Amino acid sequence: MIIVENHIGKITITAAYLSALVGYTVTSCFGVSDMNDASPKEALLSVLRRAKQIDKGVTIQSKDKKLIVNLHISVTFGTNISAIADSISNKVRFAVEEATGITVSKVNVFIDGMNS
Repeated sequence: MIIVENHIGKITITAAYLSALVGYTVTSCFGVSDMNDASPKEALLSVLRRAKQIDKGVTIQSKDKKLIVNLHISVTFGTNISAIADSISNKVRFAVEEATGITVSKVNVFIDGMNS
């Protein structure tokens, strides 16, 4: 949970909202074929749930009122990986800063696989 205070008052932003926002943004990017599990714990939970989670592969850390976003994705075979990673980084940074007003210091994109 992140709390932002300004001259109007307090704004509380949950981690679930941020993860869903990032998940929707990433899945709408060109070349992204799937989101991968970020940890063995998340892999086990996804097997037990059997439902597709939009925030799968998204981890968000908060340090000094700035966010660090880690993404685990699979890309489509034959696409430019560097261009995809740059595009995702820029879109995620813009979407989070536009929706919440919180600065994103890093977006780390981990490409875990390729799908045809």
